[in-house]
Amino acid sequence: MEISTIQIKELRDKTGAGIMDCRKALLEAEGDLDKASIIIKEQAILVVQKKADREAKAGVVDAYVHTGGRVGAMVELNCETDFVARNEEFKELAHNLAMQIAAQNPQFICEEDIPEGTECEPDVDCLLSQPYIRDTSATINDVITETIAKFGENIKVSRFARFELGC
Repeated sequence: MEISTIQIKELRDKTGAGIMDCRKALLEAEGDLDKASIIIKEQAILVVQKKADREAKAGVVDAYVHTGGRVGAMVELNCETDFVARNEEFKELAHNLAMQIAAQNPQFICEEDIPEGTECEPDVDCLLSQPYIRDTSATINDVITETIAKFGENIKVSRFARFELGC
């Protein structure tokens, strides 16, 4: 089957995957862009699993203060190298996470952080389980997974804080 550069570019724009990965996924999906997108996402999950144990000591701290100055949030987002930490897309992810924290007020990073006996809803109280405010079809974990696949480095939220005036 012949895969055009237009198809590869379209899949690359949609997923952010590498050119050869897009070509292989399109070949496997017999030219179907939706199937190829699913294949790319499955490959990204495998990449994330391989990188999960790698140490992430570099990164950025970002803050967001909502209009009016009544609510703000800070987040520490870590990666493996300074090269990725200086990337504008990585910095934008950190800023978007700070905005998410300010808007949604999560209490924990992930379900594993919830103390035993605490009653809460993970998709409301855990940052990684929350629907992403910029695209509610994806969770924060999905967004971070896509970024890990794109950069090829482990990325994790280490800690965050939310401040609200009068609370």
